Amino acid sequence: MSRYLDLLKLPNARALLMTSFPARIAYGMLALSAFFKVERETGSVAAAGLAIGAFSLSQSVTAGIRGTVIDRLGQKWPLRILAPTYCVMILFFNTLTERNSLLVFALVMGLSSPPINLSVRPLWKIAVKPDQLRTAYALDTSIMNIANVFGPIIATTISLSRWPGLALNSVGILILVGGLSLSFTKIARESIPEPREVGGIPLWKNKGMQLLMIEGIFIGFGWGAFDVGVPAFATLERIPSWTGPIFGAMGVASVIGGLYAGMISKRTSALKGLIRNYVLWMIFTAPLAFTYPGWSMLIVGVFLGACGGALQVFYWEVLEAVRPKGMAVASLGWLWTVEGTFMALGAAVGGVVASEFSPRATLAITSISIAIGCAIIFIGKSALKAADRIPTPEEDLLALENVDQMEQTAPNKF
Repeated sequence: MSRYLDLLKLPNARALLMTSFPARIAYGMLALSAFFKVERETGSVAAAGLAIGAFSLSQSVTAGIRGTVIDRLGQKWPLRILAPTYCVMILFFNTLTERNSLLVFALVMGLSSPPINLSVRPLWKIAVKPDQLRTAYALDTSIMNIANVFGPIIATTISLSRWPGLALNSVGILILVGGLSLSFTKIARESIPEPREVGGIPLWKNKGMQLLMIEGIFIGFGWGAFDVGVPAFATLERIPSWTGPIFGAMGVASVIGGLYAGMISKRTSALKGLIRNYVLWMIFTAPLAFTYPGWSMLIVGVFLGACGGALQVFYWEVLEAVRPKGMAVASLGWLWTVEGTFMALGAAVGGVVASEFSPRATLAITSISIAIGCAIIFIGKSALKAADRIPTPEEDLLALENVDQMEQTAPNKF
């Protein structure tokens, strides 16, 4: 605890945590707020799923581009342009009522999503001392997951209240406040992007990145179905208020899982930790389609969150070990372009399947997709052999530049 208290005494550390937190809460609220908005206006769960899918598609398609921009220009100006633009778009989206208009503008809205997490992570190596970096990593990840706990609960509560429009309005204002305040901090203004390696292997020819992108196709599709499957199931059963607690419980468990992974990270390699936790994640996902949006789904969600939180820590270390140098942000951005595109497809398909067939079938898509992703990592693990060792302190520092909530989706990649 003393290490965390020492960290919080640093002005730059406090600035990063405080300025980014409003936007992180907003991103935790966004998906469910949009889902309930579209479902409320159209009366269709399928349309709500399509809207989230359209938004995720446009957001993911530009993730690699936005990551490359940050690698080249830093955080300051991209945030100052994107945060106000995004706020205006969300407020306008909240005024729409016609089905096609909601779907089209959801697609447009994702294009200007401010990359808050992509911006914060590289700044920790400036904000803290080298021996405090792992503590900073754990604290920042915990704060992100806390936002993923309260965001869905707040979104569900407001969306189902007497003032449902306040949910999306709050999201827009919080993103504006968080994005602009972060961009005006001294540490963001003075940040210098990591230089690229001369003559290095291009990202698209990197075997490790290729494998992670293939895995991301299935995980993205499966998790997109999950993001829609849970609220769709709860809504069709006329108990939509269970959606927030289920996602919230997953968020709490992911904090615990991530902290546990941090404690054992010096006793196992990143690759072995990834594979072991992936197998556990697959096992706990297997009964998902047989749960009901109540205590059974919440309990399974707790195990999913715990395994996913631990898996996330090892995933970032594996990514850091195999990514091209000088592409700290762009590597993750392009991974999200692939994964997020299929997440959008999964959300759209999941909404239709839940509406026309059964939400249990939508949740079964998640279980099958995670099993395939696990098999891909296990079969192709030789491409990730650079991560089959315990990371050095210097690599821990570099890993801080790669972590993202998978670009502000609900929940994050895991």
